[in-house]
Amino acid sequence: MILANNKKAFFEYFIEDRFEAGIELVGSEVKSIKAGKTSIKESFIRIIRDEVFIMGMSVVPWSFGSVYNPEEKRVRKLLLHRKEIEKLREKVTQKGYTIVPLNVHLSKGFVKVEIALARGKKNYDKRESLAKKDQQRTIERAIKERY
Repeated sequence: MILANNKKAFFEYFIEDRFEAGIELVGSEVKSIKAGKTSIKESFIRIIRDEVFIMGMSVVPWSFGSVYNPEEKRVRKLLLHRKEIEKLREKVTQKGYTIVPLNVHLSKGFVKVEIALARGKKNYDKRESLAKKDQQRTIERAIKERY
């Protein structure tokens, strides 16, 4: 079940490789995320000292929580295997590659984030993807009118 989606990532980047990572959450953040009070639109991912962190992820404090609710946009650690972190680090050092979050979802009751190794698109690539999307929309509209 997808709880938050980053549609902009597919428009801005070519998605090359996907990984599923756990998120280190505290307190009532899990309840807030399961209630759908999260956003990853402005978030990004950094590798710092062999650890992966998601920054800018917004988790609205749970309304029934105490005064000790964590900050809304705090830095959260992502849980990945060592080999996956090394693979990400190797690719990110190459020019043009970055790590972007794609979605936040539930997997067997655990909150997970799907991250991707991505390469930035140029303006002409973005125009091309918009044209393809427009063509697909007109085709679907024509099919709908026929039936």
